[in-house]
Amino acid sequence: MFQQLRSFLGTRSDWSISLPQLPRHPSVGWLGPLVIFLTAAVSYLPFIGATGDDGSVTLSLFAGAASIVLMAWSFVLALRVRLIEPLFGGLDRVYKSHRWAGVLSAVLMFLHPRINPEIEGGILGASKNTADAAEGLAETGELMIYGLIGLSLLRMIPYRWWRWTHKLFGIPFGFASWHFYTAEKPYANGSGWGWYFSTIMVAGLVAWVARVFVRDNVGRGARYRVVSHELSGDLLTIELAPEKTGMDFSAGQFAFLRFDLPGLGEPHPFSIASSPSSKNLQFTIRCLGDWTKALSTAELMNARVQVEGPYGAFKPSGKLPQRNVWIAGGVGIAPFLSALGGTEATPDVLFATRTADTDPLVAHLRQAEQEGQINLHLFESSAGNRMSPDALEQLFGPDGLIGAHVALCGPDALVRSMANAARRLGASEVHTEDFDIRSGIGPERSVEINELAGQLAESARRSRSAATP
Repeated sequence: MFQQLRSFLGTRSDWSISLPQLPRHPSVGWLGPLVIFLTAAVSYLPFIGATGDDGSVTLSLFAGAASIVLMAWSFVLALRVRLIEPLFGGLDRVYKSHRWAGVLSAVLMFLHPRINPEIEGGILGASKNTADAAEGLAETGELMIYGLIGLSLLRMIPYRWWRWTHKLFGIPFGFASWHFYTAEKPYANGSGWGWYFSTIMVAGLVAWVARVFVRDNVGRGARYRVVSHELSGDLLTIELAPEKTGMDFSAGQFAFLRFDLPGLGEPHPFSIASSPSSKNLQFTIRCLGDWTKALSTAELMNARVQVEGPYGAFKPSGKLPQRNVWIAGGVGIAPFLSALGGTEATPDVLFATRTADTDPLVAHLRQAEQEGQINLHLFESSAGNRMSPDALEQLFGPDGLIGAHVALCGPDALVRSMANAARRLGASEVHTEDFDIRSGIGPERSVEINELAGQLAESARRSRSAATP
């Protein structure tokens, strides 16, 4: 029993937290996070000098205000507005900013009522009865936020449950905003600072409504149909043909797929594995979660699909033509498949797999090597040959990556360790991507939990049937 529980809970690496990282060199991708930081940081200014019964309340009021600003940004970023994508360096980093803005908002929300929040000599934003009622709602919303963030962070929660609970964040945000508007503050709601915070709160609420009630319910993207699909083990390859005009994209980008099939209408992101010159789109999907498992068993032929995109700023090939090195694990190879044949210099491909002989992706890569498109370096974990930073130096030598463009996609731990090694060996450009929209901590156990929930529901149904005379 203990061994089963230990296996279910996964390994220590499953519970590690990946901190956000800005690009190593100044770029346009810094602007988005910088704007978020500045809009939250200036929230300190209107509360300087505010006092209460026990001294300064500046930090408490700032924590409450910054919490609301960050949560509003989290809703705005969830809209997937393409115009702001370059300001973060790609949609994958937009979503990372979205998640961390939400987490930091919850931390500040926790600190706000615990650092002497009662101000003296301030200006109420409404009557005292209204302000007191709003404060009670905010306290309820605070508890709600903690529960929702806890559910959001656990990867073992089935995706569809996570997605529906994620839609509820706007409720506690509305409570907190109403409390902030009606509470006693050093300024009036009609002042400049009042307009500043009110605009941010309204923007956050509008973004939440647009995301939950409009965007999620209105079809978006180009229409395609499934023209072929093949399941090999847990790897599903799907080819889509456009019904009318196809989608233009660049190698390395991804798109959201929404299938017009029962239970598969949720949009999920996948890297495009086909060439930009191809009219059809191809996707390589590892079926490990509850949604992808359902996709692998569905009747897909001729199914209609909405394809929203393209998104992402991942560049398999760099500006420097002398050497391209592609490092991938599992389906992280998909964006590189899209770039095959499109580079001036033959790229070196380092690919990590569990068992090479049964991995259809390996067969594809070996074919590409025979055609002279890549130089393939396989790492097979079942044979004890794991990809590691030391392996990178053994392949290229201590100076072998000077001037090279290194692109990486795959499991987060693998990408981080290999990216650091590539920089240490002198790579001029190191480009990574992680468009795990959900992210979180813990192992992926949604399939097991989904099956358990189904068994419990079936057991309850039988019990009700037996109890019915």
